[in-house]
Amino acid sequence: MKISQTEVQEVKAAADQAAPQAGRRKFFGKAATAAVAAPIAGFPMISVAQTPVALKMQGSWGANEIFSEMAQQYVTRVNEMAGGRLKLEYLPAGAVVKPFEIIDAVSKGVLDGGHHVSGYWYGKNKSASLFGTGPVSGATPEIGLSWIHAGGGQQLWDKLVAKMNLNVVGFFSFPMPSQPLGWFKKTPPKKAAELKGFKYRTIGLAADLLQEMGMAVAQLPGGEIVPAMQRGVIDAFEFNNPTADMRFGAQDVAKYYSMGSFHQAQEFFEIVFNKDKFNALAPDLKAILKYSAEAASTASTAIAHLNYSKDLQELIVKHKVVVSRTSDDVYRGQLAAWDKVTAKLETEVDMFKEINDSFKAWSRRVGFYHFTNESNYKMAYEHVQKTKLPR
Repeated sequence: MKISQTEVQEVKAAADQAAPQAGRRKFFGKAATAAVAAPIAGFPMISVAQTPVALKMQGSWGANEIFSEMAQQYVTRVNEMAGGRLKLEYLPAGAVVKPFEIIDAVSKGVLDGGHHVSGYWYGKNKSASLFGTGPVSGATPEIGLSWIHAGGGQQLWDKLVAKMNLNVVGFFSFPMPSQPLGWFKKTPPKKAAELKGFKYRTIGLAADLLQEMGMAVAQLPGGEIVPAMQRGVIDAFEFNNPTADMRFGAQDVAKYYSMGSFHQAQEFFEIVFNKDKFNALAPDLKAILKYSAEAASTASTAIAHLNYSKDLQELIVKHKVVVSRTSDDVYRGQLAAWDKVTAKLETEVDMFKEINDSFKAWSRRVGFYHFTNESNYKMAYEHVQKTKLPR
C-alpha cells in the first residue's frame, strides 16, 4: 500500500503547525516514518510483500517410491515452518540429473538441494559410504544416527566434503532398518561360501564386502534393477525394504526374499544443499532446513513401520513370496569379509580410518549400554502374539 498524496499533504500541514521552518524538515521526516511503520493517528499499516526464497531439491527416488514420500515429509516441514519465506520444491529422480549425480549437481549449483544416500557418491571417496550406507560396526541404525548428531560424525562429514572440494552443506535423517540380503530366483544360500559367483546388485561399501565374499557386484540405482534381472545382468539383488522393493516389481522377477543382513546394517538419508545458497539464507531459515531433517526422521520412521509391515504381508499372501531369515553362517561370512575390507581401505583411502575409528569408538560405548539393557523383544512378541517368527 502507498501513502496517498492527500495523506502526505496532511503530514506536511502538521509539520508546519508544530515546528518553525528551521525544524520543519526534521519533523516531516519523523512523521512520515511513523506513518509507514505503524497505524498511528489514523494512518493505515503499510505492508511490503516478500518474495519467498525458492529452492529446488531433487531426490534419487522415483515419483512413486516410498523414499519420495519421505523426502516430501521433509519438504512439507520446511515449507510449513518457513511461513511463506522459503519455498522448497521436491523433484523426483531424473528430473534434472541422474540419481548418482546429485552431489555434483548440488555442489555446482545446478540443483539447490538433493535427497539421497551417501553411498551414491561413494565413487568419489569410499569413506563417504561410512556415513549411512556402511556395513555393520556393532551398532544399530539408531546408534549410527546418534553418532552423526552427537558423536562427531557430522564434523567428520563436513571435513570430508571440504577435502573433496564439494560446495555443499548436509544433514542426516531417518535411521533405516537393516536392509534384507535380498531377492533370489531360488532358495537363498545358507552358507556364506555358496554366495560366490552370484551376480548381485548393491551400492557403496556393501559392494566391497560382497565382492570379498566372491559375488560379482553391479552398482545400479533402483529404477534399473528389474530390467537388469530380466536381461540376466544380475541374478540376485537388494534395494532396501519390502515397500520399495514391491513397488518397483521385485516380486515379478524373484520369489525368494532373505531378510536381514550386515551388508548395509545402517543407513540414513543424506540431505544436501548448495553451500552458497544455504549461507545466503537468514539464520532462522538455515535452522529450519537443519532441524526439519530431525523432525522428518520421526515421520519417516512412522510411515516405514506402517508400510513395510503391511507390504511384507502382501508379498507373502498375495504374491506368494517365500520369506526367510539370513543364516548365521552368512552373517559370520560377512563379518570376516568386512574385517578384510576395512584393513585394506584404512591404508588406502583418505580419512577412512579416522571416520571408521570414530564410529567404532562411539558404537563400542553406546552399543555396550544398548545391548546390555535391551529387553528380549522377540521373546515378548512370540509370547503375546502366540506365533513364531521366521528362523
